[in-house]
Amino acid sequence: MSASTRPTATTPPDAELDRLCVNTIRTLSLDAVQRAESGHPGLPLGAAPMAYVLWTRFLSHNPRNPKWQNRDRFLLSAGHGSMLVYSLLHLTGYDLPLEELKNFRQWGSKTAGHPENVLTPGVEITTGPLGQGFANGVGMAMGAAHLAAKFNREGFPLIDHFVYSIVSDGDLMEGVASEAASLAGHLKLGKLIYLYDDNRVTIEGFTSLAFTEDVPKRFDSYGWHTITVEDGNDLDAIERAIRAAQAETRRPSLISVKTVIGYGMPAAGTRKAHSDAPGAEAVKETKCALGWPEDAEEFYLPAAALAHFRAAVERGASQEAEWNALVARYTDAHADEGRAWRDLMSNELPAGWADKLPAFTDAKPMATRVASGEVINALAGVLPALIGGSADLGVSNNTDIKEGGSFQPGSYDGRILHFGVREHAMGSTMTGISLNGGLIPYGGTFLTFSDYMKPAIRLAALSEVQVVYVFTHDSIGLGEDGPTHQPVEHLAGLRAIPHLYVIRPADPHETREAWRIAIERRHAPTALILTRQKVPTLDQARYNSADGARRGAYILAEAVDDRGQNTTPQLIIIATGSEVALALEAREELQRGGTSVRVVSMPCCELFDEQDESYREEVLPAAVTARLAVEAGASLGWARYTGLAGDCVCLDRFGASAPGDVALRNLGFNVENVTQKARDLLARK
Repeated sequence: MSASTRPTATTPPDAELDRLCVNTIRTLSLDAVQRAESGHPGLPLGAAPMAYVLWTRFLSHNPRNPKWQNRDRFLLSAGHGSMLVYSLLHLTGYDLPLEELKNFRQWGSKTAGHPENVLTPGVEITTGPLGQGFANGVGMAMGAAHLAAKFNREGFPLIDHFVYSIVSDGDLMEGVASEAASLAGHLKLGKLIYLYDDNRVTIEGFTSLAFTEDVPKRFDSYGWHTITVEDGNDLDAIERAIRAAQAETRRPSLISVKTVIGYGMPAAGTRKAHSDAPGAEAVKETKCALGWPEDAEEFYLPAAALAHFRAAVERGASQEAEWNALVARYTDAHADEGRAWRDLMSNELPAGWADKLPAFTDAKPMATRVASGEVINALAGVLPALIGGSADLGVSNNTDIKEGGSFQPGSYDGRILHFGVREHAMGSTMTGISLNGGLIPYGGTFLTFSDYMKPAIRLAALSEVQVVYVFTHDSIGLGEDGPTHQPVEHLAGLRAIPHLYVIRPADPHETREAWRIAIERRHAPTALILTRQKVPTLDQARYNSADGARRGAYILAEAVDDRGQNTTPQLIIIATGSEVALALEAREELQRGGTSVRVVSMPCCELFDEQDESYREEVLPAAVTARLAVEAGASLGWARYTGLAGDCVCLDRFGASAPGDVALRNLGFNVENVTQKARDLLARK
């Protein structure tokens, strides 16, 4: 945003109006918690002053267009204090009527117990699990820095917004916040400003029970700019601190604001103020302490306060209009960049992008992680939105974009993200990058380390964001690193997350289709599960096309009779990933013995479950009850497809350190064991 469109801090007419507005936030939050008989009043009452200063004197936003691209982002990382942001959204004119505040935490309301970006207009990101919002904000700042480096030109600061967050003691205790803070400091993300609600209280008591570090010094060591405001009710001091943070362009800023949790409540400053409805008498005492009119009704909104807050509507519309004019001038002055900007921000994929997907005409065996790397680089030229990297495993995950350049201070236009050994922060920052807009982030690590980032994956699914997880080294087939690195239960765990596609392709062709699915899936995350070891590239002339992978599961090889004609199968083998080739070998052996066998490749259970009943019946006919699932992972979940009459060749124990082919063979993933399991299954019929 140019100097003309960036709002300057403006002081309200008088201190009395300030006090009235701050207490309006407090009492709205208090009334909502009390009516719901649950919630967290402590944070909204304590943090209301800093939120008020930020939202009325600094925040650039348009309540009538919550998705305006150059708006400042505000995240409430301490999501348990959700009534703070709901009060602010209502007061400043977002589409959040007072009735929604009165229905706080109730079925069907837009004011859930913790903020959800897909539910409430103006909520930027889903928060609640502590530390996540902190890391999400780092991702937003990364995404903005990349877009600014690509598009900003002299006199045309298209992307020039800040990322603000209110963070809590609990946020800063979580490991993901430490990971993300370290990364943000290294990257010198100067547009990142966090207000630390330093109230020194946790659920169990005072923070001194478990948290005695010097927080500003810790953040100094990360490379952050730190400021302390001694009195959380000193609006002018908070304003000065934010202005100083804005002026610091080479470091992210942490403003430690000393607050009193539950300010004004009888239990203020203690753990009793943290959560739960305070009770009618305590509400009355709190309002009295705040100087609220004794005869004021519940959810009372003073006209002067509401008018002051609602000035955000006109101000925001003006700010966006000025920015739109800037974009128009930019497009005139820089036609090619302007066109690229509009294309990128349209949220539409470029025409013909899929034509660049590799055909893999060479039939040589290839690890699916290698095939994935080829897809990434084939798409990089036609999908400028694609940006990603790895948790220090780029060479192993095959995630680097050749000639993409590293995303680093001074070269934010780079497309290779180096997350360091920080899987959790990687997952959370990718969510932030996606929600910031315009980009499709991906990140890689070994499948077994997906455990480190599971909370981030879950929230990405809940937040309906497009991110792609590249999980390689997907089974005991990775070999000598042994059971610490050999995933077993991970596929089942990931498949249990709603809205997440888990795709385990069988060969390079299915890997190509897996990426196609992930790129086209604009409002949900996808996990690609890829091999370290080479697998055969299946002959598309001999077997059915990998296009079938787009439906989650498909008939790869049909059952045939002794004349080579398609016939009704006696047995269906369902397999995923590297075990598909094994299933095909077992089919050949069983067919030679006179058993007609269909092989179904099922790279994505979730996608298959979304198909219509007729297609699912076509692939897995109910009349064929002899079904055998083959996958080098836990058996949990496979009974859904094999039925009670079926069986599986899976792995319900930890692996072993040995060459990959040896580990697979000795743990039952060999033709002899699969065919014997099949014969035993048929014998039971």
